[in-house]
Amino acid sequence: MRNSLPPVPTKLPGIEVVAATRRGLALAVLVTPDEAETYDASGKTAEVRDLLGDGPRWAAGIGDGEAKDYRRTGAALARTFRAAAEDRPIRTVQVVLPEDATAEQAAELATGLSLGGYRFVVTTSEPKPPMPTVRLVVADERAVPAYTEAVDRARVLAAAAAFTRDLANSPSNVKNPAWLANTTAKVLGGAVEVTVRDEKWLADNSFGGVLAVGGGSASPPRLIEMSYRPRGAAKHLLFVGKGITFDTGGISIKPADGMHLMRTDMAGGAAVIAAVRAIAELKLPVRVTALVPTAENHVSGSAYRPGDIVRHYGGRTTEVGNTDAEGRMVLADALVYGIDRFKPDLVVDAATLTGAMKVSLGLRTGGVFATDDELASRVVEAGARVGEAWWRMPLVEDYAHGIDGELGDVRQTPGGPGGIMAALFLREFTAGLPWAHLDIAGPARADKTYDDVVPGASGFAARTLVEFAASYES
Repeated sequence: MRNSLPPVPTKLPGIEVVAATRRGLALAVLVTPDEAETYDASGKTAEVRDLLGDGPRWAAGIGDGEAKDYRRTGAALARTFRAAAEDRPIRTVQVVLPEDATAEQAAELATGLSLGGYRFVVTTSEPKPPMPTVRLVVADERAVPAYTEAVDRARVLAAAAAFTRDLANSPSNVKNPAWLANTTAKVLGGAVEVTVRDEKWLADNSFGGVLAVGGGSASPPRLIEMSYRPRGAAKHLLFVGKGITFDTGGISIKPADGMHLMRTDMAGGAAVIAAVRAIAELKLPVRVTALVPTAENHVSGSAYRPGDIVRHYGGRTTEVGNTDAEGRMVLADALVYGIDRFKPDLVVDAATLTGAMKVSLGLRTGGVFATDDELASRVVEAGARVGEAWWRMPLVEDYAHGIDGELGDVRQTPGGPGGIMAALFLREFTAGLPWAHLDIAGPARADKTYDDVVPGASGFAARTLVEFAASYES
């Protein structure tokens, strides 16, 4: 099976900006509602209609022309182009933008085109034809450089989302902690220094949370360290991502229904890995240290138990109440280590942490918990700029006493509102630094197609983390 995995990272379709159409190539025209009648088509967002003519031709509606409209239409076109290429050889498609389309709108279209046709299939069958190369045709030749710059940046962000999907979608009989760590080191490289810490190093350095969670598996845990250090960096950010490569729930075992989805329980860690890669590619003048504690939460005679007392890196102890609350156990170690070892200015963690967030916010919005108003606003605004929705959740101080332990320093699962209590638990390990916790349990996975998302891992949070880092450029 290892040899039949699709290439990781996924190769995105080529997109270039030009100022003129070329005869003989497939053609798609973007239309507004006012122009729709001319093309015998609807101007409704993401509706694509075949047109008569020589060679493949389509009209695609862009609705009101907002950023999200262009992104949705780009995704719809990507799926149309990919399907068409399976029926007949199509290597290049020209997409004619409206004369008043901005570089930002072209970038949103490119995002949809890059991600809408994404697929991850493990098979021995002959691969289906790739999505055709796309030429975005703009009205003014003098604007091509500006549009190209915007489109190229959008494609780096899209590649981060796609790489996150690749890692999260990979099946867990291949994707154990060692595979995730080795793949990270192989793909990042270059401007990012990657160090992989093995189980002996974790034991020597008292990473009790990671070792407890990984103790039930035949595949030992790892800690993935990534460091991007440009000269003259304005800020030093610490990113921490949950990297549970499969989660049975441990002794507090999960129901069988839905357990197969737990291959994506490292989606937060995947988003962090992919974001660091994109930050380095964009050469952002921000120092980023990233940590992904990665383990497999399994059931065996060596698995940790409810009632155990676990000593984390730094010495704080946790009373274990439920072995299925493993994410906070590994994050606690990494947070304390990262803050103590690297002395960052602020901390952001990302994790598929609690089912409670699905109930609170549904499947398309991430939850933000933060100790700092400005930090929370930066996350929400960064997400809005890249098409990812976030909602700030409260750190309710009246609940904080519930974290206090009886046999240890803190309790892992004290009861109460699940997402809030998990965040309050993690806050105990942040040393008072400005900190944001991103709970992406809902939007990290999708069961149906919407916007630029396809079923499976969504890639959520990777673009937000890159845009968040970019907000510190000046």
